[in-house]
Amino acid sequence: MNTNPLPPPSSHRQEIDGLRAVAVLLVAVYHVWFGRVSGGVDVFLLLTGFLVTGSLVRAAERGGFHYGAFLGRLAVRLVPTAALVIAVSLLGARLLLPEARWRDTVAESLAAAFHHLNWHLAFGSVDYLARDDATSVFQHFWSLSVQGQFYLVWPVVVGLAFWWAARLGRPAQRVLLAVLSTVFALSLAYSVLATRVDQPWAYFDTGARLWEFALGGLLALLLPYLRPPRALRVLLGWLGLAALALCGVLLQVSTVFPGYAALWPTLAAAAVIVAGATGSPWGADRWLTLRPVLYLGSISYALYLWHWPILVFHLAVTGRDLASPLGGIAVLALSIGLAAVTTPLADRIVAFGRAGTRLRPPVVAAAFLVPVLLATGAWTVRMDAEQRRLEEVLADPARYPGAVALPHDDPGAYPDPVHPPPASAARDLPVTYDDGCNQSTSGTEAITCDYGASDPDRTVALVGGSHAAHWFPALEQIAQRRDWRLVNITKGACLFTDAPQLHKGEPYTECAEWNGNVLDELRSLRPDAVFTTGTTTSLDTSAGFGEEVLVDGYVDRWRELEALGIEVVAVRDTPRLPFAAPDCLSESDPEGCSAPPGHSLAEASPLEGAELPANVTALDLTDLLCEPDLCRPVVGNVLVYWDASHITATYMRTLAPELERRLLLRTG
Repeated sequence: MNTNPLPPPSSHRQEIDGLRAVAVLLVAVYHVWFGRVSGGVDVFLLLTGFLVTGSLVRAAERGGFHYGAFLGRLAVRLVPTAALVIAVSLLGARLLLPEARWRDTVAESLAAAFHHLNWHLAFGSVDYLARDDATSVFQHFWSLSVQGQFYLVWPVVVGLAFWWAARLGRPAQRVLLAVLSTVFALSLAYSVLATRVDQPWAYFDTGARLWEFALGGLLALLLPYLRPPRALRVLLGWLGLAALALCGVLLQVSTVFPGYAALWPTLAAAAVIVAGATGSPWGADRWLTLRPVLYLGSISYALYLWHWPILVFHLAVTGRDLASPLGGIAVLALSIGLAAVTTPLADRIVAFGRAGTRLRPPVVAAAFLVPVLLATGAWTVRMDAEQRRLEEVLADPARYPGAVALPHDDPGAYPDPVHPPPASAARDLPVTYDDGCNQSTSGTEAITCDYGASDPDRTVALVGGSHAAHWFPALEQIAQRRDWRLVNITKGACLFTDAPQLHKGEPYTECAEWNGNVLDELRSLRPDAVFTTGTTTSLDTSAGFGEEVLVDGYVDRWRELEALGIEVVAVRDTPRLPFAAPDCLSESDPEGCSAPPGHSLAEASPLEGAELPANVTALDLTDLLCEPDLCRPVVGNVLVYWDASHITATYMRTLAPELERRLLLRTG
């Protein structure tokens, strides 16, 4: 990604262009054929810090730089190509991707265009139920977003360092060296900690990546003083290239970066830069400066932008998880061809933009964003209109009765297509997930969100894991009709008990801490009732499901609530299918995608006959999900399951009237 906005120093270093080529090829090859991350993006971050710091320092030493002009030149260099890729990707998504992905694609395109996609992905990465989401067409823009945020901050850092040096009467570069060293140390320390605590978040966090730019800046300042003998530079060049090539092989970059592990590719790239032009026939720079390699380096920015959407569309059309050898070659060839065409066009736009006043570059850049904004706006309006039409159709109980059709549903009685469509079922979730009201598996805070009446007749808290959370749509409808306040307090894969739990086979300590915080919250909140799961068929999500049990610690927890004067509604766990319903329906009919309740549930609910505290009301609502001997994936023309065990929000809303009747009958 050749994103350096300013002219390089007079002694142009061709080996850096070659290093760009190596980095972009590593990124593309690992994406296309291995489905892995290579560490090549970290090389780009280091190079950006190296080149931009050098340019800013030279400009400051010549008398200063204009912040607006700096950003304007950046915008006219970067935006046109990015806008073109975004526009083509939107068109490709409309033609080639399922409708269920359109709305997310539009949101991601805007986040990419305005350089905050890394934060968009960071918030999505901590969602327990988003773990199997399809890959975004714009996912690779996360690194450009991080770079864009760096560009906003770095001139300020360099400018303040020079101002501070003038006030102190100290050499400017020494002061800047101290500042960058501080940024490097603090950001790296934060990166190591954040990666350990919440790696998916840290991966996209600009603060956890800032040290890579700072390392490049330090290298720019120190390079004139690093003059190892030629033999050592030859060795450094080859060691750096070898380390870069092996990084993605030996490290699972996507799960251990950034942290200290990202020192591997950044220090490897630094070694190549220190090696420089050795003049040796055996030096790595001799290979890096071959004409084809230099050419790839010159189009690396466009190649990086094009390769990912081309790959995503190829996989969507072929139905593959990874490209075949020939398919991968086709993806790379098309990507290189598009980069070869768009790079000279972008260069002409850059020349035109820089030929006028300071206002011309940002105006030219903005002109390329306007069509993207118009297209996304028009597409969003159309999707909103379609959503309103669909909601009107779904409100017709004759066409989509859902749970009302039990126990004698006739699957052949409905002319309309099943809703939600199996392809988009995984997005038919309670609104609490979009609202950020469900704690991630890595978080411990008891997040509370209020719904329903502001001056309630009754307050109900929904507490537990995702099998409690999926009851929210039904409870919300009841709360609206009854003037209740509904408080959502849920966490992925975490049961409401003080008993030790596992997640992916490991002790789930975050769940234990969250449980303690929830109890403190309930002591303060004092709701009239807590709605939670009373049994479970899965004590460890990595193990699928097991025998249905009344979980250790449930009854003790309910007694604690009894002491607080809080009622408990303990609902039996929902039955599980032996497969993901949407996947099965893509290959079979509903009859072939059914299973008996006994596949996961006990013959009788473990709540029956158990010695429960007086404040506990046990509910078995299996008959609202299944026929007596069969659990179907579709009931009343509504898809019941969005995976193998979680209930769609649409189906939950159809059983709200009967749930309300039973709640009032049992609890008053």
